Amino acid sequence: MNLAEEEIKYTYKDYVKWNNKIRYELIDGVPCAMASPSRLHQTISRKLLVQLDNFLRGKTCEVFHAPFDVRLNAGSFDDIVVQPDLLIVCDESKHDGKSVMGAPDMIIEILSLANTRHDTNVKFRLYQKSGVCEYWIVDPYNKAVQAYVLKNEKYTGRIYRDDDVIPVYTLKGCQINLADVFYNTFEPEEESELVVRQRIIEAFRKVGVNDEQIEKAFKELNDYD
Repeated sequence: MNLAEEEIKYTYKDYVKWNNKIRYELIDGVPCAMASPSRLHQTISRKLLVQLDNFLRGKTCEVFHAPFDVRLNAGSFDDIVVQPDLLIVCDESKHDGKSVMGAPDMIIEILSLANTRHDTNVKFRLYQKSGVCEYWIVDPYNKAVQAYVLKNEKYTGRIYRDDDVIPVYTLKGCQINLADVFYNTFEPEEESELVVRQRIIEAFRKVGVNDEQIEKAFKELNDYD
């Protein structure tokens, strides 16, 4: 096989040796570089963190925010390392001081212009398979949250809007007020770019271009810029 075509696989032992100035995730042994979060992304993350941290004060569960390594299959191949935007861990034995080994009780990912497919498809499947009990996908541009709960090894969920209060399934009695989370977070320039990107994607799909080819096209465009 041509070396250029051969896909090299890595594990957590390799991952910890890489340049820590560049954030990576490791998906089935394949490294994926991560873009820096936007101001909007950070604002949403901070507001969610504050509500969760206030609720968990004095309780056994803890909330963490990125960058923090989660090794979803640490007990086997140890070739999946993700850095969720927010995560909750209630089992102290899963901590090794530097990472979480195994599935957190809850994960929250915040969408950005570059990671929509990654969070809604790739990570959705990973979190479901690894047993993350609750997974939220936060959409800052449409001010909505897709909240999923794991039942019979499959996610079931619903969409909440910016005036809703979401019960946290894994934390009895905890509720997140989305009005507070999304208050004063509208950024017209970012929304406009997202709308343009979505129109391009829809145009590609109409002529038969698949999602993988679309992602490749956007990547090549970004590299060119």
